[in-house]
Amino acid sequence: MTRASLVTLQQAFDERRTIYALGNDLPVDPRAIVNIAERVLLHTPSAFNSQSSRLIVLFDEQHKQLWDITENKLRQEVGDGDFSSSKQKMDSFRAAAGTVLFYEDKEVTKSLQDKLALYADKFPIWAQQTSAMHQYAMWTELRTLEVGASLQHYNPLIDEDVAAAFSVPDHWELVAQMPFGSIVEPAGEKTYQPLNERMKVFGLND
Repeated sequence: MTRASLVTLQQAFDERRTIYALGNDLPVDPRAIVNIAERVLLHTPSAFNSQSSRLIVLFDEQHKQLWDITENKLRQEVGDGDFSSSKQKMDSFRAAAGTVLFYEDKEVTKSLQDKLALYADKFPIWAQQTSAMHQYAMWTELRTLEVGASLQHYNPLIDEDVAAAFSVPDHWELVAQMPFGSIVEPAGEKTYQPLNERMKVFGLND
């Protein structure tokens, strides 16, 4: 893919969608995904510049292993119940090219709580907001490369097994999972609520 063919950031902002039908035929070299993850970690803001977010990027067999773990844990929860819908989801995630795991470092949050007691109750909230910004930045950046993704939350069900499989430190807390890959089927049409019901503007001169 030439640089001229890449989606602009503004286009990516407008066109980023949840893509469930993902394939493993990436339109870019996998290293480009790693480069995005590095840039997201370096340049996404965080409360008090805490830089508390952590990422793990999984490809190939390790990516599939994640969704095998998730399926096994879900099967234990469902027991004898109908697993067909969950099985379809697991298969669709496994079919992707990789997954980004989003973590927050609890030691960083605890350190800030100790140093700035006045805001102690807010730091866990701000950590989640920081993670959300990293998730959105990653998602939008992937769209600039015409790579599809969705955002999943199978934590805390899978936390312990995933930590054991990928040597995750105990003080990293799993927040979200983002399978990504080639776009096999685009998302459906999106509807929008009226902006005049969602936004107010004051003090703008005509």
